[in-house]
Amino acid sequence: MTFFGNAALIAAQAKGVYYAFEVSDGMGQSIVILLLVASVVTWALMIDKYYALHKAKKLSNRFIAIFNENKRSVCAVAGSALNDPSPVCQVYGAGVQRLKEFYENSSNSAGGYVAPENAPRLTEAQMNAIEAVLEREISTQILELESGTSVLATIVSVCPFLGLFGTVWGVMLAFIGMAQQGSADIGAMAPGIASALLTTVVGLIVAIPSVIGYNAIGAMIRQLTVSMDNFSEAFMVKLKLDELAKQDVK
Repeated sequence: MTFFGNAALIAAQAKGVYYAFEVSDGMGQSIVILLLVASVVTWALMIDKYYALHKAKKLSNRFIAIFNENKRSVCAVAGSALNDPSPVCQVYGAGVQRLKEFYENSSNSAGGYVAPENAPRLTEAQMNAIEAVLEREISTQILELESGTSVLATIVSVCPFLGLFGTVWGVMLAFIGMAQQGSADIGAMAPGIASALLTTVVGLIVAIPSVIGYNAIGAMIRQLTVSMDNFSEAFMVKLKLDELAKQDVK
């Protein structure tokens, strides 16, 4: 091993990972900085999205429990839905709003409040309209839950390729260094190889947590979607039972 090879090895051992960044060219350093920025953005998105989804799930489960415990009409728990931002509650609010509009339009109260038990029976078309409102609100809530995940998905997809590009770039520099020196000297190869390995490591450091976080967030969104679908069915079942109860009374 030549003097320059020994010097390069000693420098690498002394500075550690920073040596790989220091000896990288502008392209290699740019890739590392870009990956580190992407890592910060990824963690910020994952933490923010996790807490938002956790809160939405907690509030939704609480409201579902209140709704299931209610043995009266679907409108009886409207007070519990006030100031509740959970997805399930938003679906409930949209359905109840449409239901009240039908009750008021079908009455002679000139738009005044009509108690569900005193309201006329709903037609099949009105029931279908309420179900369509619930489905539309579920779609709106899914879009709201998925907001920001496209950025995370892009980072998950792009970062491994950035790391691979940095790897290929560093290996290319290593061969160029060998060609300039005319031999496979460690001093000529070290900068390129160090840059290649650094971008590979940083790319994996960014990509692995991003994939895990993206999959976890996707699972939470799917759980909330199922909860909204199940709640929509429960809402319609209870509404149909309310309508049957009106028929029995009459």
